[in-house]
Formats: sequence, C-alpha cells, structure tokens
Amino acid sequence: MKNLLYVGNHLQSSQRNASYSTVLGPLLAKSGYKIRYTSRIDNKALRLMDMLWTTLRTKNTTDLVLIDTYSTQNFYYAVMVSQLCRLLKLPYIPILHGGDLPHRLKNSPKLSNLLFENAFVNVSPSLYLKAHFNQYGFQNVVHIPNTIALANYPFDKKTFDAPRLLWVRSFSEIYNPELAIQVLNELKNRGYPATLCMVGPDTDGSLAKVKKLADTLNVEVIFTGKLLKSDWISISKEYNVFINTTNYDNTPVSVIEAMALGLPVVSTNVGGMPYLIKDGVEGLLVSPNDKIAMANAICTVLDAPSRTATMTINARHKVEQFDWEKVRGLWEEVLRMRKEYGK
Repeated sequence: MKNLLYVGNHLQSSQRNASYSTVLGPLLAKSGYKIRYTSRIDNKALRLMDMLWTTLRTKNTTDLVLIDTYSTQNFYYAVMVSQLCRLLKLPYIPILHGGDLPHRLKNSPKLSNLLFENAFVNVSPSLYLKAHFNQYGFQNVVHIPNTIALANYPFDKKTFDAPRLLWVRSFSEIYNPELAIQVLNELKNRGYPATLCMVGPDTDGSLAKVKKLADTLNVEVIFTGKLLKSDWISISKEYNVFINTTNYDNTPVSVIEAMALGLPVVSTNVGGMPYLIKDGVEGLLVSPNDKIAMANAICTVLDAPSRTATMTINARHKVEQFDWEKVRGLWEEVLRMRKEYGK
C-alpha cells in the first residue's frame, strides 16, 4: 500500500492558507509512500475535472485515494470523486475536516451515505466528529489527530504585562474575524494597552469588513496577510495570547500549533474545541460571538500568570500526542489494514 492519490484543494496562492495536505502529504512521503496530488487548479469547475481525470488516469497505479472532505462546496467534490472511485474499484478514505459536517450529515443524508458508508474507512481528526458520525450510524470511522512536527515548534515562556493578541486564520465569515477587533476594542476601553496581530489571507472579502471595523472603532491592528508557517511561528514570540474566534470548528492546526508554542489559547467553545482543550486546564473556552466573555478570559490570563503558565505546560503536553512520530503509527495501521484486506 505505497501509492496514494491525495484529492483536495492543493492550491498555492496569497488568497488561501495552505491546506492540511501540505502537512500530511510530505510526512507520508518521508515514511516511504508515493503521493500524487490533485488539484492545484484555481478555477472550481476545472479543479473538479482535474480531480476526476487524475483519479481515472492513475487508477492502475493507485492503491488508495485520500479525499479531504469539508462541509461546504467541497463536499460535493468529495462525493463525485468517491463515486468514481467506486466505479473504478479504488478504495478511498475521506479525511473529515469540516467543523460543520454534522449539519451536512443531517441536511444531505443520501449524499452523505454514498460518500461515507462506502468508504474503506473515514478518518476523523477529532473525537467530536467521530462521535457525531457514530450517532448518524457511521461506524467505519477512525480517529487520527491532525499532526505537526513538534520539533518545529519551540516552547516559549511568556510574560503577561499587557495583552498582546495573535490571531491566525483565513479571513472568512465562518471564522468571525470581526470578533477579534471587538475584543481588542473592549480591552482598550478597560484601560489595557492591548495590541493585535492578525495573520492570514482574505478568502471571501471579510478582510475589508475587518479593516473598516477597526477604523470605525479607532483601534490599530497589524495585518500581515498570508505568511509562511516559519514566519508566523517567528513573530509569535512577540505575543502572549492566541485567540480563536470562529463560529464553527473542528480541531484547527493553528490552535494546535499555538498550544505547542506556549501561547495560552482563548477560544470560542464550538465544534471540536472542547475535545481539544479542557477549559481552565489547557486553555480557556468562551461562548461564541461574545466579546465580553472573551475579553474577560484574556484578563484572567493576565491576572493569574502562574495559573496561565500551568495551562500552557498542560497544553504543550496535550499536543505532544499529535507529533508525527506518534501519529504516523496510526496512519500506518490504517494503511496496513488495507494491505491485509487486499486491493
């Protein structure tokens, strides 16, 4: 089981953060697997055609197809590729990324059944999604966490003299970036000399709304645009609180990375977040779209530095289980299952 086709949005542009395939694919390649990718085409219709054509063209030299699966439009890509795999008798594994996939299971039951029931196995990066899939009757779900190479994330002890906030995500409505501006303004109104850096590309026009809100509230924000991972890891040393403002989530790699770096995390309590972070132990969770609750939590981080330091250590220990040296064995077990089953 060495020849893998990885189907997803493998796009490289200033308007998008790199997909998880840029993490998992190279790590599998280093472990001896041959990886093909599709697709890097920006146009959505052409991208779908490329996914289907590549799947068909490589069918005789592909042992297994990995399909990045989200809850929005990309869900339909996954459905169509999976049905082509069935026709070609190619085993496939959906990798479940979309934090809103439970709604997709509810609203698109027939398509969900076609995609997930016929998979060799479904890989869920979070116990949150695994639990929801089990509730809808899908028992062929394996939990394999999102992974990082922990050696690339030095743990940095923080000082908490003033709130220096870091936000890392795509500027997209589902991630609610405007909440970060509202929280900054709330902290300033309380007399804190707070600062905010927002890292990420603009994917749906949200950046303009965020900048307008910052201007309206007269707060200064650093907008870096999309950065290389090494660059945002470097600037993270200048900040002491990581905020995650999203309305829907699974187990975001950016939060895992922040936990590895020693940044205390204050996040909305949505989706898979309570499965990733135990509130008060490995970070702080607050109600979604609540600037007061998030500002209060940030004040707690600053006012109780000893407790915060303990939380960051706990968080680092938590994400050590996501290191590739441990996660690799879980992937190899799944791929070995397929080899034993036979193509």
